[in-house]
Amino acid sequence: MSRLRLSIALVSVMLSFVAPAATAETIHFPSLDGATNLAAHLVRPEGDAPRPAVVMLHGCSGLVNSRGHVLALYRMWARALEVQGYVALMVDSATSRGFGQTCSASPDRTVMWRDRPKDAYAALQYLQAQPYVRPDRVALMGWSQGGGVVLLTINDKSIGRPAGLTSDFRAAVSFYPGACSDRLQSKPFTQVEPNGWSSKTPLLTLFGEADTWTPFAPCDAFLTAAKARGNPVELKSYPDAVHAFDAPDLPRRELPAYQVGHGPMPVIGTDRAARADAFVRVLDYLKRNLE
Repeated sequence: MSRLRLSIALVSVMLSFVAPAATAETIHFPSLDGATNLAAHLVRPEGDAPRPAVVMLHGCSGLVNSRGHVLALYRMWARALEVQGYVALMVDSATSRGFGQTCSASPDRTVMWRDRPKDAYAALQYLQAQPYVRPDRVALMGWSQGGGVVLLTINDKSIGRPAGLTSDFRAAVSFYPGACSDRLQSKPFTQVEPNGWSSKTPLLTLFGEADTWTPFAPCDAFLTAAKARGNPVELKSYPDAVHAFDAPDLPRRELPAYQVGHGPMPVIGTDRAARADAFVRVLDYLKRNLE
């Protein structure tokens, strides 16, 4: 068995038995939108030694369920990051604004695309001010809508980046991102002209090629063109995986409530092989870029 396949097998076993993330501390800090007091859930290893950190951005379904509990996908990733010695900060951009899901077309969804890069940088600044965080070793991770926000955030002309920032995100990871196309990464949510997206921040994107909710082909074309222009981007795709392939124990199912017109039916579901590979790949990527 190859080293990569062995690592995937070991992580697969770990993910089957790992305990839920330690009780997260709920914290608050202001978004750079000037109006929102953000709630976030902080998970970190014991001790006060400065460590690398990861800001986590949820998808359009939100960070928490109706009972206020963090969804299993984000709990599992926060736990995996904590075990590896990282501080994990899960930012709740939806509940903090009084929003529920923002998957459906609505003014709320427009607000989320416009303002969440400012949430990401507010989270970065919060972490950089903590004595237990290495301020020059903070990464950004996002899923679906949050994955698209990652692309908007790390853009060289991001509307979220504050003036005078001394240390930016060290690396970024984006899962099946929304808005992953040249058209949607241009104006009005960035200051970028078409075919002008660029970033100095290394980016890893992971995508299911069978995704019908955030289609793979436009993102593949967008990132391939960005890489050809010299941007430090990597794309890993999984031929049979659909949206939310890295979620734990999520039966494959259709979501007709989020179908747009006569467009493709959104489908979500766990892909165990893709999920195991993603955990190995992302943790290795963070290790190379943060440590």
